[in-house]
Amino acid sequence: MGEGRSALVEHLLEHSIRTGDFTLKSGRRSTWFCDAKQSACRPEGILLIAEAALAVIPPDVTAIGGLTAGADPVAFGIAAVAATQGRSLRSFSIRKESKDHGVEGRLAGALRPGDRVVICEDTVTRGTSPLEAANVVRELGAVPVLILSVVDRGGTCGAVAEAAGIPFAPLVTAPDLGFPYEGP
Repeated sequence: MGEGRSALVEHLLEHSIRTGDFTLKSGRRSTWFCDAKQSACRPEGILLIAEAALAVIPPDVTAIGGLTAGADPVAFGIAAVAATQGRSLRSFSIRKESKDHGVEGRLAGALRPGDRVVICEDTVTRGTSPLEAANVVRELGAVPVLILSVVDRGGTCGAVAEAAGIPFAPLVTAPDLGFPYEGP
């Protein structure tokens, strides 16, 4: 594990990981919980995330985003850091529900038809949120080329993404953090 990735793991352990008794979105119980937004919303955390992400994001990618809340700080932070390095990545959010006033639909942000897109998420367990975002991106005429998560806690998103024809790149896995995968 490289120095930057080790620093990201340490940051996540300090700010984003909690142990105890938790009920996950799926309804399953877990002894640990990851709120990666606690790292993504801190300046040193987003810099570590962006450094790791930009190392794996293909050079032909033109936009980054995903479902709102989980993807927002990750996408916006990576795009901002990329800009400081002379790399142009437009960012966007996919709303959970379609808006029927103002700018209608589920898209908020700078996604364009034909864009080559990284779908990002702070934490994935099963992979349903990034796949939903990828489907909306496709409906909008753009091409999802990578699903990127800060933390893969479930170990199944890779297979789900592969079945959808999209490569998956977790920056950190549950085992990297000292925990077993949660599974499906």
